[in-house]
Amino acid sequence: MLPIARKAGYAGSDRNFRWLVAGVKRQVRAEVGRHQRRPAVWVPGETLVIDWGLHPSGLKVFCAVLAWSRFRFVRVARDETAATTMALLADCFDMLGGVPGKVLADRMGCFKGGTVANVMIPTPDYVRFATHYRFVPDFCHPADPESKGIVENLVGYAKRDLVLPDSDDLGVLNDACRDWCAEVNGREHSEICAVPDVRLIDERELLRELPMLRPRIGRVEVRKVDKLSTIRVASARYSVPHHLVGTQVEAVTFDGKVRIYTLAGDLVADHCQLAPGEAAVLDEHYPTPRRAPSRGRRARSGIEREFLALGEAAEVFIRQGAAAGMTMLPKEIGEIVDDILPAHGPELVAKAVARAARFGRFRAADVRSILAIGTALPEPAAAGDAVVVALPTAEVRSFDAYAMENLA
Repeated sequence: MLPIARKAGYAGSDRNFRWLVAGVKRQVRAEVGRHQRRPAVWVPGETLVIDWGLHPSGLKVFCAVLAWSRFRFVRVARDETAATTMALLADCFDMLGGVPGKVLADRMGCFKGGTVANVMIPTPDYVRFATHYRFVPDFCHPADPESKGIVENLVGYAKRDLVLPDSDDLGVLNDACRDWCAEVNGREHSEICAVPDVRLIDERELLRELPMLRPRIGRVEVRKVDKLSTIRVASARYSVPHHLVGTQVEAVTFDGKVRIYTLAGDLVADHCQLAPGEAAVLDEHYPTPRRAPSRGRRARSGIEREFLALGEAAEVFIRQGAAAGMTMLPKEIGEIVDDILPAHGPELVAKAVARAARFGRFRAADVRSILAIGTALPEPAAAGDAVVVALPTAEVRSFDAYAMENLA
């Protein structure tokens, strides 16, 4: 400050300037001392204090303290958006088993809709959230962290003591937070000389009841269900129950989930958020089970119909022959039906066709050769399989038949 003072006209020494600054400091401290704060007196069931902090791991830490019982709630997130804050507040209310009368926060940018006469105006989304849970939003004055020191201490405590596993999964990380909260809430609190879990049992009787349904938190979009019983959100497709085809539904996107509601507020589908171009389709949303793509054979002539009547072997013969590029396959099938089938009968021809398809032979002459050999056809075995050969049977006698007295 000395260079600024010299430019303003101060001509004294450095020592005198330090003496003047020290005198001003004493005067300011004396004035501040006249407005000394008083300890907070918390009423059961009245106040929940919340705040955000930055964990050494780089994640955001959401902290909440139910003031009278000192019950502590800690979770981690990747951002401090209004949707994330309200979702974690809803989780906190579920864990408390009720809703306090007031939620005290600092002037969070995600909840700030404006100010008038130093009074903060909350955003409409936060007002709707508070109305749904029936609590009163309350905010500290600017640069006044002392008014919510009870949660400031928890934020610092979480930064020092909360150890998170090495994982990118928020579910795993928040499981570690739950274990940590269970530990600290199960110990005696140094200030109230009581266990917060035990105190919460008494305070829960004074909390407001939880609403039957959770509010819709996140980006809400109205969509019309198409004929495929799906809707599109961010270029991805999500299925809904088939009876909603042609109706309008609301898609709420938040925290990696897409939840679909009717306009009446009923949750009808819950999907993981997908990348553009992908589809999430649940079989239970459709009246009939999923069928595999069917590209079955269809006979277009009498010859084809008669050949396919041979059974599965004929279908395999056609498919493999077509895959091998046999352009003359219709002619070969006609020859098998007209010349070979009447002479040998369906049973033998079906076996011959199956063997021809097995060895990649798709001509009528190959089928005729197989039938000409008949029962002398060899059956090659795969490598490692036992070779079974049918040998002729011979008369068998016991060793007693070769005794000397019997030979005589």
